[in-house]
Amino acid sequence: MIRVVFARLRAWVLRLRGARAGAKCAIGKRLVVRYARGIVLGTRVEIEHDVYLKLVKREARLAIGDYAFIGRGCELDVAESVTIGAHALLAPGVFITDHTHTHAAKKRLDEQGTCSAPVTIGDDAWLGVNCVILAGVTIGTGAVVGAGAVVTKSVDPYAIVAGVPARVIGKRD
Repeated sequence: MIRVVFARLRAWVLRLRGARAGAKCAIGKRLVVRYARGIVLGTRVEIEHDVYLKLVKREARLAIGDYAFIGRGCELDVAESVTIGAHALLAPGVFITDHTHTHAAKKRLDEQGTCSAPVTIGDDAWLGVNCVILAGVTIGTGAVVGAGAVVTKSVDPYAIVAGVPARVIGKRD
């Protein structure tokens, strides 16, 4: 009971920082947030301990749907837009980014900019432990991403993908 009270209190503090959060959100300890004003949480979103919500620009937007679950140690690195659907499950250690550094040969890497493309995680999708989702990827409704996968291309609804890079290994019935 006391854990729930403190988890909801942390959601209230996040609201004070400018985020919009639906009813009964629960936030674990040591949540790190940059630019909270760009965050929208649906109803009953649960975010476990040690999560990093890194919006790298003031214009960046992170939307997490109703009843979504973000596991311990996840990092969401947002320059433009990341959307996570309702009832989506992110296992511990998931990393999602919507941007990457450019890498032309004629310029030093620290002098080059970044390019970004929105990331969308569909409703009822499940991202396995320590998987990586890269810029421009859409994970379809009901899709499953296996543990440790690196997703570089969009995943069809209800597909099951695994590996580095991720490939389709099955379909949810």
